[in-house]
Amino acid sequence: MEWVEALGIVLLILGILLAAVEMVVPGFGMPGIGAVVCLVAGIFCVSDSLVEGAVVTLVVLAVLALVLVVVLWLFARGKLKSPLILREEQKKEQGYISSSDLDYLLGKRGVAVTDLHPMGTGDFEDIRFDVVSEGKFIEKGEKLEIIRVQGSRLIVRQI
Repeated sequence: MEWVEALGIVLLILGILLAAVEMVVPGFGMPGIGAVVCLVAGIFCVSDSLVEGAVVTLVVLAVLALVLVVVLWLFARGKLKSPLILREEQKKEQGYISSSDLDYLLGKRGVAVTDLHPMGTGDFEDIRFDVVSEGKFIEKGEKLEIIRVQGSRLIVRQI
């Protein structure tokens, strides 16, 4: 075996390993670019003809498909941890709230930042919220009170 063929085999193995890293840590970053470069260079190094290059390319694609199946299987079984999935819980007791959990604003008083006809913006304790009036027009600068929370919708009235 010539040194060029040996180099080609090393490049193919390195390319497959880099592709596996890219499958686990997604984003077209250095592992993905390195995998493409190594695989293309490896195919050129081990191939003597166009037909042989096509066969090697098909073998490399089959191996990459197999690696993808293995990586997905490991993710599904929980053996690999995805950097895209948040593992820690965000509990209400720790100060986290969802956008739909706005009941704590009930009864708060603030000021209309924009005209409300009937939708607009209100300022409550230096935090701006999109609000809806009970149905009537409220001018900018008027005092408001949050009287109802419906999901993420804050219903206000003039006071």
